Amino acid sequence: MCDSSIKDPFFSIVIVNYNAGALLANTMSALAKQTYKNFAVIVIDNNSQDDSWRVTESLPFSCRLIRLNNNIGFASANNLAVKNYINGEWLFLLNPDAYPEPRCLEIAASQIHRFPDVDCFACSLIDANKLSHLDGLGDTYHISGLHWRNDHGAPCDIIPQDSVQVFSACAAAAIYRTETYRRLGGFDETYFAYSEDVDLGFRLRLAGGKSLLLPNARVHHVGSGITGRSSDFSIYHGHRNLTWTFVKNMPGPLVIFLLPVHLAMILYLGLIFAASGRFKIYKQAKIDAFKQIIPYLIQRKKIQSERICSCFDLLRMMSWLPRNLSIKYQLKKKYFFH
Repeated sequence: MCDSSIKDPFFSIVIVNYNAGALLANTMSALAKQTYKNFAVIVIDNNSQDDSWRVTESLPFSCRLIRLNNNIGFASANNLAVKNYINGEWLFLLNPDAYPEPRCLEIAASQIHRFPDVDCFACSLIDANKLSHLDGLGDTYHISGLHWRNDHGAPCDIIPQDSVQVFSACAAAAIYRTETYRRLGGFDETYFAYSEDVDLGFRLRLAGGKSLLLPNARVHHVGSGITGRSSDFSIYHGHRNLTWTFVKNMPGPLVIFLLPVHLAMILYLGLIFAASGRFKIYKQAKIDAFKQIIPYLIQRKKIQSERICSCFDLLRMMSWLPRNLSIKYQLKKKYFFH
């Protein structure tokens, strides 16, 4: 751990590491090149079995390493950091396979001041393996409960010129007002990993908040650099958690109309997974989602009792078509939570 420290940084950057290998070193190198210096980094290491965490031992910026004795999951690790180790006004969550461009923090800090009523910001994610194309511009939420990174796979020249609203921010590079993150209870720790960022963005929106894309705050993202693209782990957690997200957060008046759509989506994707030979893990995800649904129905009562956002405003921010114009470059594999 480096010796320098910043008492009250503008950004507290939290990185959850688990066997990230050289990816984490690349992220630290990107942070060292930032033109904006008012930040401190907290690395929560989820009991990595490699030596990736050692990159934190000598850095030119404030960095604190917390090594855990077991893997508590992405959601819990971020919450642990926010509860015990950060004091910045803004929380910047960054994956260990996400590399901010040199002016990313500078641009983000400047833009945040323009929007004092916004509590969550999404960075533009660039495909680290194909820099001419996007990894995503915030998250899209479909009326069926599916969600994906908006414009994944599209050319970078479609990035908007100015900030626009998105349904939620992808936690690969997401910025939250620390006070708001804590007030909302942070990520749902029972998710372990996947969909926790969409769930938090959904709860933020229901509470009257919104998420904004910062188009010029750009981060190069490898994508599933730790869990693997379309792995059993990502399929299971992604499709289990998206049902919990729908059950907890969808307002009652909309459930009446959208629950059949959600169930139809489950059946449709079951057929897709069956055709691809991946049905067993998908089936188990859905069985566990419904077997363990009672705690989420209890959470639902509190979330809905505090809802400010109208059903109409919520619907305006949701996608109605599997492939609308804003996601025409999406590939079918978006459903596999890559």
